[in-house]
Amino acid sequence: MIGINFLSNNPIIAAVVAAGLYFITYLSFVWMLRFWRNWNPPTRSSILLNAALAFAMITYISISPQGLSLLALALATGFIMCLFGILAAPAIAFEPGAPRPVIEFFAKHAEYAGLWMIPPAILAGVMLPDAKLLGMLAAAITVELIWFLRSRGFGKKSYPLDALDLLVLQTQAKGNVEGFAKQHAIKELEISADGDVNWIGCNKNSLPCPLNHYIHRLGLNTPPCCREHIADLGRFVTGCLRDMGATHWIDGGTLLGAVRENGALLAWEDDIDISVLLDDATTWKILCATLSQRGLEEGYYVDIFEKSGFLTISYDRPQLWPFRWERNRMRGEIRLDLVPYRHATNAGKPVLERQLLKGAMPVMQSGWHGAPEEIVLPTSTINFLGSHVQSPNQPEAFLEILYGDFRTIELTYVDKDAAETRANIDQESIT
Repeated sequence: MIGINFLSNNPIIAAVVAAGLYFITYLSFVWMLRFWRNWNPPTRSSILLNAALAFAMITYISISPQGLSLLALALATGFIMCLFGILAAPAIAFEPGAPRPVIEFFAKHAEYAGLWMIPPAILAGVMLPDAKLLGMLAAAITVELIWFLRSRGFGKKSYPLDALDLLVLQTQAKGNVEGFAKQHAIKELEISADGDVNWIGCNKNSLPCPLNHYIHRLGLNTPPCCREHIADLGRFVTGCLRDMGATHWIDGGTLLGAVRENGALLAWEDDIDISVLLDDATTWKILCATLSQRGLEEGYYVDIFEKSGFLTISYDRPQLWPFRWERNRMRGEIRLDLVPYRHATNAGKPVLERQLLKGAMPVMQSGWHGAPEEIVLPTSTINFLGSHVQSPNQPEAFLEILYGDFRTIELTYVDKDAAETRANIDQESIT
């Protein structure tokens, strides 16, 4: 009892404890954002954990030896709800669907939106100059200042937009590129006095371009810097899999680009898809351990979703634990989805199946999704980005399973209006 009273009555100790509780709650919350970033609702356990931490923090701040302070309760609860709502916006905005103006607004300003809570924090501190409340507010603002400084980036270079990129941009902007850039906060666009348009590219020392917004919402092409990084990411992962001796092949939209676009990325590609076959030599445990270690050594972030049965490898550098979870605040991501397949039988015939649904891939008897083994194995090679990479031995048959008429362009996740605006451009580009 004496210890509890000491923690509450000593102003310095009370402020430090409140700051520590905030930091723990913050880290738990940004960890939970990984679910939204991958288009999944948070798990029940993650929601309960975050609710318990927030409750503990707010309770500690609101209760004093004199009893419950309703003003402290209101100020702490309101501040946390507003700030955490701002932090969650970029992750929630990752999911395709109808635009949500409030979410999109805060996502658009994600690099510095947390700093908007400084005036309310000062006001709350003036209204109730309590050590515990001030400790929490100071911790929150310090975290936001550090995030803002870390997101500045350096060493960026200018990329010229090719003819198709520029045509798509001008079409979506209805000829007013400068106004379009200001309206949608496209800070990467550099427009000279002569009207030349260049792209100030992202790199490992900066936040990635917000591909989900620029491609899915605005209907633009993949920025040139991101195309370059996607290619680097693909080479890194395929190199790891070759070194492991793992059977693998390009899948999904990556395979579609290799077949339909003559070895190029789809113009609006937002990730790269690779599949790997698990067997006695390449187990899930070995796959995760090898890629995690290589990612740390070579500067790629590896996230493992064991329950859903896939890994993501991203272009950004892995940070030290637990600060690596802050990457879930980023508005964009350059990533590779690595999905394992396994040998199985379906209706007495050999198949390869995966846990995650891809395109229109049929459901197997196991409840997973798969394709006949004979159209994948043994793998063949196909030209992709100037190199020969592993692919299903019948790539067109595989694509028909995924997409049906894969020759017809369909912008699956792009906003309907943006897709309609650029429809003629896309058809002309392959004819």
